[in-house]
Amino acid sequence: MEGIALSYDPAALERYAPEPDKRPGRTAFQRDRARILHSAALRRLAGKTQVVTPGTRSQVWDASPRTRLTHSLECAQVGRELGAALGCDPDLVEAACLAHDLGHPPFGHNGEQALNAFADDCGGFEGNAQSLRLLTRIEPKRFTPEGSVGLNLTRAALDAATKYPWPRGAHPTDPASRKFGVYEDDRPVFDWVRAHAPGTRTCFEAQVMDWSDDVAYSVHDVEDGLHAGHIDPNCLHAEPERQEVFRVAIGRYVPAGTDPAELSAALDRLQDEEWWPHGYDGTAVAQARLKDATSQLIGRFCLAAEGATRAAYGSGRLTRYGAELVVPREARMECAVLKAVADRYVMQRAEQERLRADQRVIVAELAEALTARAPDGLDPQFRALFYGAGDDHTRKRVIVDQIASLTDASARSLHARLTGHM
Repeated sequence: MEGIALSYDPAALERYAPEPDKRPGRTAFQRDRARILHSAALRRLAGKTQVVTPGTRSQVWDASPRTRLTHSLECAQVGRELGAALGCDPDLVEAACLAHDLGHPPFGHNGEQALNAFADDCGGFEGNAQSLRLLTRIEPKRFTPEGSVGLNLTRAALDAATKYPWPRGAHPTDPASRKFGVYEDDRPVFDWVRAHAPGTRTCFEAQVMDWSDDVAYSVHDVEDGLHAGHIDPNCLHAEPERQEVFRVAIGRYVPAGTDPAELSAALDRLQDEEWWPHGYDGTAVAQARLKDATSQLIGRFCLAAEGATRAAYGSGRLTRYGAELVVPREARMECAVLKAVADRYVMQRAEQERLRADQRVIVAELAEALTARAPDGLDPQFRALFYGAGDDHTRKRVIVDQIASLTDASARSLHARLTGHM
């Protein structure tokens, strides 16, 4: 294991603030992984729902829906094994997978949209940029005379956790994209992370993390939807239902101009597999069959990427900027169909839209209340930052950081305390 970590060049192992090892024998990436595992930010993901919200399910059988934490752990397992198979340091890829969702605010993407609207005049809000900010500034672990350096991870770990290595409005191919990976006031550490990177290209480990994230959530969101009784696999044989799923996929999950016939072929391939779940009734046998289907799907998607990447780059160790992860288009289409199924039958339910509307109101009113009353309502860490802020934009960013750190339940509780709305 140590040999794999040492195969990375010295620049990849550097930390923003130099520090000695506490215990000999651990690699730099093992330390990175441990710091994320022991972070409060990772623990808070247990209070942030993934797709199915506890207490809103209509099924009669018991199933515990996934949270952002369980998703991150599953993503880490997928990424660790896929990365190791391709020659990456497994601790490095696992650390990136564990870190990839740390910046998600309460209520997930819904909260992200509400916070982005509130923060528009101070740099916006993006979960991935918030993850970098959290790792390099907010999560208290290491301090220098200039202030906090967050978890002080290695350059390679921070780079591997960066999905979108560009600032707001600088997407390399889509100027209208809202995706970005760094706020302007975090540029110094971002520029340090990317000092040896070629332009806006993501490193190989980040590409493995990104595909592992897609695989984990596409497969498990469908699994949760089946457990919750929201998805009936038999509906996917009806042409009107299939066309609706393809419409969702084309609108959100595949490149513009994708032919629905390509998506139809992808769904057909999955349905033709012996292990595909053609029904689910909550019995132990059905649960075991569904679990086998999720395993088969994860293996299918990972082996497709591993095989195609090896065919392109050979059998050597693939790291950093020495290769690109190759994911066959067929695998991407199958993954997109699964995302669209969960979107269509779980996220687009009327009760979910009512819940999302309520969540947006909570975030907006919470932001307004904190703006009017701060530092009242701020945790001690953010209260100190608020007092030390030099201008209104910096104070507003502190409020954004406070809200982003909350769980779903703590956001509702703080909102109720500050507004009197229960």
